[in-house]
Amino acid sequence: MRLNIPRFDTAQVLVMGDIMLDRYWYGGTERVSPEAPVPVVKVGQTEDRPGGAANVALNIAALGAGISLLGTIGDDDAGRTLQDILQSAGVHCQFQQLNNKPTTTKLRVVSRNQQLLRMDFEEALTAEDSLSLLAEQKKLLPHVGVVVLSDYGKGALGDVQALIQNAKNANVTVLVDPKGTDFQRYKGATLLTPNYQEFEAVVGPCRDEKTLIEKGQRLLQDLSLNALLITRGEMGMTLLRPNQVELHLPARAREVYDVTGAGDTVISTLASALAAGEPLPDAVALANLAAAIVVGKLGTAAISGPELRRVVQAEQGVERGVVSLEQLLIAVEEARANGEKIVMTNGCFDIIHAGHVGYLEEAKTLGDRLVVAINDDDSVRRLKGSGRPINPVDRRMAVLAGLEAVDWVVSFNDDTPKHLLRELKPDMLVKGGDYSVDQVVGAEIVKEYGGEVAVLTLLDDCSTTAIVEKIQQE
Repeated sequence: MRLNIPRFDTAQVLVMGDIMLDRYWYGGTERVSPEAPVPVVKVGQTEDRPGGAANVALNIAALGAGISLLGTIGDDDAGRTLQDILQSAGVHCQFQQLNNKPTTTKLRVVSRNQQLLRMDFEEALTAEDSLSLLAEQKKLLPHVGVVVLSDYGKGALGDVQALIQNAKNANVTVLVDPKGTDFQRYKGATLLTPNYQEFEAVVGPCRDEKTLIEKGQRLLQDLSLNALLITRGEMGMTLLRPNQVELHLPARAREVYDVTGAGDTVISTLASALAAGEPLPDAVALANLAAAIVVGKLGTAAISGPELRRVVQAEQGVERGVVSLEQLLIAVEEARANGEKIVMTNGCFDIIHAGHVGYLEEAKTLGDRLVVAINDDDSVRRLKGSGRPINPVDRRMAVLAGLEAVDWVVSFNDDTPKHLLRELKPDMLVKGGDYSVDQVVGAEIVKEYGGEVAVLTLLDDCSTTAIVEKIQQE
């Protein structure tokens, strides 16, 4: 399966559910309390993060999708803090403020990357508390492609069946992150995303893969679902659909620090990708990669679009090597997002020699990433004659890609790289030779957008033409 990063900026998602504030107190532990056999934490840093449905919304915003968050908070400092964080991240908050209930807050005490204690401040919502959310949902449904119902069992989704039916009546996809063992309340949703423990708590123990699939298919039928995505920790994910072969995706995480919020990351990536028009299997594969990123972080962490793009590129070998123009533009955009300087050079590179190697190594020192653009075979023939190139374009690109100094190699079919320069806009254009900067082809284009142009000296007696002539003489 070859993945692409969808246009998240075209997606519109509505998240509803239990909104929480995750509060962290960090500090060192050097002694045990004289009052009780517990460690004393000297708090040196505090941090507030959105949790529950709010974390789902934050993840969606971080991916670059349009996001509205509908739910309830208390009339308190925690609620105001939560709203400020979300709005500054681009989340459109549609909150019902309750005077008689606090904003659900989870306080975690952390030392040396380990949670020592968690304290919860909360009161369950009643059906009356969440009643007005139905009317607000109907107003927002015409403007979204996917609805996420994030259930943490705090009462915000008291009438979840009505919420599902509203979305279905509006032809909007409904994704549910379930809670508890009563999955009947989610009947009619498009897709459910239980973890393995939640799944077994509903269907019973699954001694093998065959049993899991059989019980999953029965659950699909019983709940009238379009799909069931079971997240399985170190076993990855399993996607089940009626009358289709199951899809197993292996876990991608190399090192797990904290699984807090991993389920939120999965459903937020899934919702954003589906709302952007991705097929379900591709959306699930992207969610699987996003989960691998988040479990490598401490606490509930939002996954950004550039982070996910970087992982996809690594999976598909786009971090360096031979690339298409489309792949190169994505890779360069990602590098720039990380503050890296892009250097580009171009040429035929028909026979790679010591002059080329030294020149490319020097070019790389001028920036962080080196792009080598080479003329394709037809272009070389037009420039050098019918006997050239000696080596076809795929071999020339393979050799260049093997050099340590080179990050990306791309070919072009014009006689000059001017079109490529306009598309790529490198920070610096470099050429090797004994001519002036103004004589470099494309120099005026680079200077026009504020880039730099440099000419480097090639090693003496090193040229492809001279090498070819010497071979012919012998």
